[in-house]
Amino acid sequence: MPTATDHLVERCREVVEDLSLGEVRRWKQEHPQAAAIGYFPVYAPAELIHAAGMLPVGLNGAGDRLDLQHADARFGSFICSIIKTTLEMGLTGRLAPLDGVLFTGICDSARNLAFVCERNFPQQSIEFLHLPQNPASSASAGFLKGEYQRLAGRLEQLGGRKIDDRGLQAAIALYNENRALLRALYAQRAAQPHQMRTLDLYLVMRAGNFVPVETHNAWLREALAELASPAAKPRDSLRIVIEGSFCEQPPLDLIRLIEDAGCYILDDDFLLGRRWFSEDVPVNGDPLGALAESYLDRSVYSSVRHDFRHRRHLLLVEKARRLGAQAVLFLIAKFCEPAYFDYVLFKRELEAAAIPHLLLEFEEKAFTFDRLRTEIETFVESLLFD
Repeated sequence: MPTATDHLVERCREVVEDLSLGEVRRWKQEHPQAAAIGYFPVYAPAELIHAAGMLPVGLNGAGDRLDLQHADARFGSFICSIIKTTLEMGLTGRLAPLDGVLFTGICDSARNLAFVCERNFPQQSIEFLHLPQNPASSASAGFLKGEYQRLAGRLEQLGGRKIDDRGLQAAIALYNENRALLRALYAQRAAQPHQMRTLDLYLVMRAGNFVPVETHNAWLREALAELASPAAKPRDSLRIVIEGSFCEQPPLDLIRLIEDAGCYILDDDFLLGRRWFSEDVPVNGDPLGALAESYLDRSVYSSVRHDFRHRRHLLLVEKARRLGAQAVLFLIAKFCEPAYFDYVLFKRELEAAAIPHLLLEFEEKAFTFDRLRTEIETFVESLLFD
């Protein structure tokens, strides 16, 4: 019999696979005077958007559910899929419910996408948030707080609602709860990976891109309660950590394939922006300052955030050891320069630590994975039955 979790996961799948942004359209019908603001991965201050009375909408491309007919004319060939499918969604009217889109400088392609969108969608407010690249600098916190203040002013202009400290503090508290629930789900999955499939966890997490944070928190609490009830039996599987999918997301069928091929996924960097802070953002009298400080000092490591105080390749090794992972699977989007640049450093440290790894490349619009299945199964068998 289907469980409550099964029904929740199916509901979340419908939300995720609806390229027309049906949940966003429904929200706007219920809030006719309010705006919806899309944000491109990896990180965006969704708290600011929420405090402005708007709906933050996470954009992660269209996966394998949209053929490219227009976007190829705006970008060259050697560009990752998420850039093109996001633009294709805009050029085919699927992003029409959005009143604006927020971008950050995660890579050259994403930076260029912001200005391509500005040229092609003049009816939408296109904003670019500059994030500090030197977290050790004494000027970084003030710079980032200034950027948040500038963005807040633009949101107030667009929505006609003042962002005050009380509203922002309430938004931070809601998103702290959201991140805490996700951390709890990830911890449960790492401790008992047979109890919740990663694909189910992923769908519940990604559905939060399209609904109010209050709704998503309720869904996460439901998923966490169901996960606490033992149901499945453990099986012989390779315990792995996935790295490299922080921006473009792998197709749903590929996530399922990895598990079916004999892997327990203990941790991953899917939808990293939803879990960007490793601990709660302080709810205090300077909420913008707290957000800026947390970005600099409470962020998880990422290939698109350079923090020379904490070396990413060493943190990956530490995470694999802490979780008891037997291997690391690099799942990198085709043409993703930040991920491939970091792979060189990750590879060196993993080999020094005697931790096996496998590198796989994907495109979000791919729909056949026979070669990848063979590679994963061979890798799993070589380690489990050596």
